[in-house]
Amino acid sequence: MKIIIALLIFGIIVFIHELGHFLLAKANGIKVEEFSIGMGPRLFHFEKGETRYSIKLLPLGGSCMMLGEDEASDDERAFDNKSVFARFAVVFAGPFFNFLFAFVLAIVLIALVGADAASVLSVEEDSPAAEAGLQTGDIITDYNGYTIGVGREIYISDYFKPIGEEGISISFIRDGEKRHTTLTPKKVSKYYLGMNYSANGNPAKITVVKDGALDNAGLMDNDVITGINGTKVSSGQEFNEYVSEHELTAAPVSVTYERDGKEQTASVTPLRNDFYTTGFTYNCNYASSGDSDVVDGNIKVGVIGVLKYSLLEIRYQIKSVVLSLKHLITGKVSADAVAGPVGIVNMVGDVYSESAQYGMLAVFESMASFCIMLSANLGVMNLLPIPALDGGRLLFMIVEMIRGKKMDTDKEGFVHFIGFVLLMALMVVVMFNDIRNIFIK
Repeated sequence: MKIIIALLIFGIIVFIHELGHFLLAKANGIKVEEFSIGMGPRLFHFEKGETRYSIKLLPLGGSCMMLGEDEASDDERAFDNKSVFARFAVVFAGPFFNFLFAFVLAIVLIALVGADAASVLSVEEDSPAAEAGLQTGDIITDYNGYTIGVGREIYISDYFKPIGEEGISISFIRDGEKRHTTLTPKKVSKYYLGMNYSANGNPAKITVVKDGALDNAGLMDNDVITGINGTKVSSGQEFNEYVSEHELTAAPVSVTYERDGKEQTASVTPLRNDFYTTGFTYNCNYASSGDSDVVDGNIKVGVIGVLKYSLLEIRYQIKSVVLSLKHLITGKVSADAVAGPVGIVNMVGDVYSESAQYGMLAVFESMASFCIMLSANLGVMNLLPIPALDGGRLLFMIVEMIRGKKMDTDKEGFVHFIGFVLLMALMVVVMFNDIRNIFIK
């Protein structure tokens, strides 16, 4: 089921992208020779008018093949014979439709579950946040040099620009009034098991931190914690309550966990970690739908609010991709963090499995959120100025606009062909990395 859902998601997002090219090509009188979903040999096709419509074997992409796209043609309906502005519109339409699709999905999701505004959920007593004057319910609009629209933007700010001893400038809205404060993080030292989990009513499924205590003890991603020091825990919330009441020290703890339906126990020695804390929590994700005005931090908004937060959602997705690429290029993010089709299928499967136990509405919410992220990612990646990608073609057109002279079609086509070959080689490397991360680590 998870593979079918993943392929369906891929297919829809690719279809939307190619549909953008197709519709703008038709609108500009360009002959479309083939509209296809997938790559490789054709599994199914039919012809209608002058266009062949195809489904191909490998569900990894698609194409909208236009006459005169990569070769010279005397036909007046050839892509290359249209004005540079018409060609620009046709090429740009693919990524734009991906952003448009993500925006429409965001409207549906936010109307259903509410907006994940960057609202303060809790403030610890005598913490840096309390001293700075933050209160529960404040809506953060600027944080540490980043403009904030949704709560997850605070998360990526801390991820890409970790907090230290320097003060953090924060702007927030309280009772309709915009205020400003400076928060000075406090250095603390605690012992940790080295894992991430959701502190809610779901089973405590974990993601281990590399070289952390649990990693050193042999625990793995997707293990489920079922007990600690003889105390049974049935959820992430119960586990969180235990470690809150029993502060970890350097002394080993007994951790019981379930893997592949079998329960095992490991002796784990917590590791000390020095870090800086702000002392407040904030809404950082979509919540389940409900009837209250605030649902796990989400806020119910009207029509204008839905449109506003949908735009902010797309801005967040674009920002996260751009920042990730920047840090990947500079080496601040490992290449192992890059996921290709196989890795995405695995992620879709994990998201589906976790949400399926709560019903079809939860599955829809999770899949819609994943589609928003994936569609926006595809839009950004296709706009990169790389040969064979839409961004590479747009770059040639911008140069043409500046020069006032068309590039040689055959030479440009050769550049895009070389780019395509290199992209396919990169795809193989990324797929190998996906397989290694899933089955070897």
